[in-house]
Amino acid sequence: MLFKVDMTVKIPLGYPADELEDIKQREKAYSQQLQREGTWRHIWRVAGLYANVSIFDVRDADQLHQILMALPLYPFMEIRVEALCRHPSSIREDDS
Repeated sequence: MLFKVDMTVKIPLGYPADELEDIKQREKAYSQQLQREGTWRHIWRVAGLYANVSIFDVRDADQLHQILMALPLYPFMEIRVEALCRHPSSIREDDS
């Protein structure tokens, strides 16, 4: 099942820089692991914002929820999730 996920990161002013750097490193490692596994299919940065638009390929909404909750930056994120389905006008035979 495909989901589009909009994530905006909002770090509180004055948050300790060393702690934030550690969180960012763990976030990068986790997200790249999910990308290698094919779960996190696509990720795009939103120009001018600390935000991204991502496509996840998961079993169901519960699996996506568990993945998002495990993101090290999750406590600092605003997240919007939308389920996706194939469009009848698509010229592709799959969702690649």
